Amino acid sequence: MQKRATTRREFVAGKLALFTGAFAPIGLGLAAESPGDWADPTLDAGVDRTAIQGVLDDAQSVSALRSILVVKNGSLVGERYYGGATASDLQSINSVTKSIASILVGIAIHQGRIRGVSETVESLLPAAAEKAPGAAALSITLEQILNQTSGLVYDYRTGMPALEAAQDPVAYVLGLPVDPELVGRWVYNDAAVSLLSPILARAQGMPVDQFAQRDLFRPLGIERIVATRDKVGAFRSYAGLRLRPRDLAKIAWTVANDGLWEGQQVVPRDWVKTSTSFHVQSTWGAPPMPKAGYGYLWFRGNLNGRDVVLAWGYGAQFTVVIPSLRLVVTTTAVNPRPRDLNAQNSAVMAVVAKLVDASA
Repeated sequence: MQKRATTRREFVAGKLALFTGAFAPIGLGLAAESPGDWADPTLDAGVDRTAIQGVLDDAQSVSALRSILVVKNGSLVGERYYGGATASDLQSINSVTKSIASILVGIAIHQGRIRGVSETVESLLPAAAEKAPGAAALSITLEQILNQTSGLVYDYRTGMPALEAAQDPVAYVLGLPVDPELVGRWVYNDAAVSLLSPILARAQGMPVDQFAQRDLFRPLGIERIVATRDKVGAFRSYAGLRLRPRDLAKIAWTVANDGLWEGQQVVPRDWVKTSTSFHVQSTWGAPPMPKAGYGYLWFRGNLNGRDVVLAWGYGAQFTVVIPSLRLVVTTTAVNPRPRDLNAQNSAVMAVVAKLVDASA
């Protein structure tokens, strides 16, 4: 969950683009586009829309917020933009990118491109392994990358600049040591997750962005995606995606709906279940959500007595799924200073909790 640089090389639908990272002045905005890519918003979704709108109105007091969307039973029942943002804007989702990378891994496994999560880095990246004989990281399994238990020595608070600056990112990661005492323990690790990009590219025989467009974004009707590239021009699998909040909500609802979007099985049902199940205890929480568990690049938590699954990006980019309510809440916000991070996470999560109660 890292803060992104303000200027990076990025792709839009496979082409490079430049993003300056500027945000509009503070203000309150309503949806500016037709929700035609969602079910008819007038349909009865079994929810009190007035209560939801009241929470969205009150949420403007959280100055960092840029969007909140609420989906119930496949219908977009709440949508609000803040700080001058509009429905057309591509919003940064930071490390929510990791959860999307997990989805891509599941699709690749379902297609037979990857044998399974027990595969090691050595078997998944044989050419890189030949260049780093004896590297401790070669024994890391795909599962350990996905549930953040690899033991790879990396501190997300200080290690991001070196990871981003690496001229050969795979060689850089394979050069990191593995601490045997950390293997099996949850430690947030961008460096390990960065290996998913070359793993997926090799498995699919194409750049990851092309694979993602073909098998995830296009089936969901998502046309505008921006993602940062590393120094070798590859998709960064640990952070950097930007997309419309409505499209983020599509991805979230597909997960909430057992991988189905408009009757099409876009994400394998068994992968949705496996990747969002509890695998290990994490050390993070965002009050009123206490410390959460972790699946395969998805957090597991409890919010006001209800089990939730969430993707979590730096600065309260939250994609929250409440399976028991068939409910999704997504948020985007500006990147705070590190000292303000915990307060911002809690403020936004408190709004999410109110929306969950209003939607029950």
